[in-house]
Amino acid sequence: MNRKKKINETLKKKLKKKNAKLHKSNKPRYISKAERAKLEQEQEVSQAQTQVEGQVNEETPSDLDS
Repeated sequence: MNRKKKINETLKKKLKKKNAKLHKSNKPRYISKAERAKLEQEQEVSQAQTQVEGQVNEETPSDLDS
């Protein structure tokens, strides 16, 4: 009886692990505090660049007219 029980337990464990790998969690990936700060800094830099490009684009048409 113990041998059958042990075999069934191991098979159930394998099935459980297999199913766990198939069904990934919907939980979002953890982002460390340092990574969040880095991403925020990159966003600020990109926003600053787009603002500068926007100002340059606004100035160039008036320069072309004269």
